[in-house]
Amino acid sequence: MSDPLLPVLLAVPVVVLVCQCSGRAVRVLGQPPVIGEILAGILLGPSLLGWLAPAVQHRLLPPSVLPITSTLGNLGLLAFLFLIGLELDLCSLRTTRRAVAAVSLTGLLLPVTLGAALAAVLYPHFAPDGVGRLPFTLFVAVALSITAFPVLARILADRGLETTSLGTFALACAATNDALAWCLLTAVVALATSGTALSALTTLALTAAFAAGLTLMRPLLRALVERAGCIGDELVLALLFAGLCLSAYATDQIGVHPALGAFLFGVTAPRDLLAIERTAARIRAVVLPLLLPLFFVDTGLHTDLSTLPAGQWGWEAAILAVAVIGKWGGATGAARLTGSDWRWAAAVGTLMNCRGLTELVVLSIGLQTGVIREPLFTLMVVMTVITTAATAPILRRLAGDDPRMTPPKTHDASARNPAHEMTG
Repeated sequence: MSDPLLPVLLAVPVVVLVCQCSGRAVRVLGQPPVIGEILAGILLGPSLLGWLAPAVQHRLLPPSVLPITSTLGNLGLLAFLFLIGLELDLCSLRTTRRAVAAVSLTGLLLPVTLGAALAAVLYPHFAPDGVGRLPFTLFVAVALSITAFPVLARILADRGLETTSLGTFALACAATNDALAWCLLTAVVALATSGTALSALTTLALTAAFAAGLTLMRPLLRALVERAGCIGDELVLALLFAGLCLSAYATDQIGVHPALGAFLFGVTAPRDLLAIERTAARIRAVVLPLLLPLFFVDTGLHTDLSTLPAGQWGWEAAILAVAVIGKWGGATGAARLTGSDWRWAAAVGTLMNCRGLTELVVLSIGLQTGVIREPLFTLMVVMTVITTAATAPILRRLAGDDPRMTPPKTHDASARNPAHEMTG
């Protein structure tokens, strides 16, 4: 019997290097690396490599290796969601001003409303057998309301705008939007996996209790990290990685996706500790570039553009239109109504319409829990790539010489917040 490790030793470096090369290539075009990494995952799947050279794809990614690469990719995904939660500043969310609250809520509620209407039309054509209309409708609605906080931060950091008025405003709106969207997603997953309203409420109550328990344990975790930091950062890394894995396991046992547990652990982790900041930087620098590309490929293997009939591209146009009108239109309209001029409001709407890796995570949760099937998954992935890729060039077009949307003259790229330099 051949050694099962050998195909992994071939698949992992190929995937990692292809994703790295693709990410760097699209940066030349002014795009965030996540666009190249998503495209690399799709092109290594049946959409291109499996279509042009199925023997080569089978050699690089044989069926025996896929469970292993998928597991490794999901570990990278959990680390990524831990970092998203760690960067979500709940203290700032409690003090958001009226304009931020208005943009965040409108940028969530309008796409949810339009997405629910679209889902009612999509249901007979794309819903899996046995999935109720309500969970399918709610999932599509939530999926269309997502803003990718990490990739938005990356775009702003690349342009030197993260400390400008536009940057801080957009980041506050995205953080508020994503916090609310993840709460809605938890409810949808609970409803989809529980089957009945009572079971879903029980699952939500257990999830809320788990989140409260993590919050109460924050002083204990802070003390452990401080003591571990005196011994060495390796021990801090072990504690945090164990914590995010155990939190993911706990939420899976409760009945919601493990990704939500890793996210909650990041949200409730202690802030302002140098040991945690150093450890987060190590996770970002090592785990994400090596493991997260395997998640992209796992996504790409479920994204098969070649099997979509010509008629389904009409559905793609409808999904894209609803996504842009709901997200960009809602955020832009709310920003305009709160006193902003059209250029500023359009820039905020453009940033809020960025979806990135966060959207892929949500779609993967829907696919894994059986709420959606691969054809709709593929159409939603295409929408994600288009809306994310459009963000940077549209923002450049809107900025012009507007000082609110151009880097400060004293901006030093080396002083950027390293927390923003993440994939996503």
